[in-house]
Amino acid sequence: QVQLVESGGGLVQAGGSLKLSCAASGTIYSINDMRWYRQAPGKERELVALIRRGGSTDTADSVKGRFTISRDNAKNTVYLQMNSLKPEDTAVYYCYADTVIYWTGINRATGDFWGQGTQVTVSS
Repeated sequence: QVQLVESGGGLVQAGGSLKLSCAASGTIYSINDMRWYRQAPGKERELVALIRRGGSTDTADSVKGRFTISRDNAKNTVYLQMNSLKPEDTAVYYCYADTVIYWTGINRATGDFWGQGTQVTVSS
């Protein structure tokens, strides 16, 4: 199976920075898009940033110019560098791996996977 493990969340003051990491484990042959979502209390989960296998990216307008997504295909890891953090960035951040081709132990399979989430809290 495939697991996504996030790290790097925490408490930071407004204007500060954090870097989130999400590593996919398992016998993985390829991953299509990798994404970061976030969900604030009482709000719907929203897409923050996306990076395609080839490296092109899309970023939500609310974080453009402050957040940067990157990935290391050799390590099956995606990162989110968050600068100039604001209190409204407070949320649980989730990583997502799209169209993962992996070995189950018996055969190849394809699936999409979510991380468990990591809390980011920005104080004013």
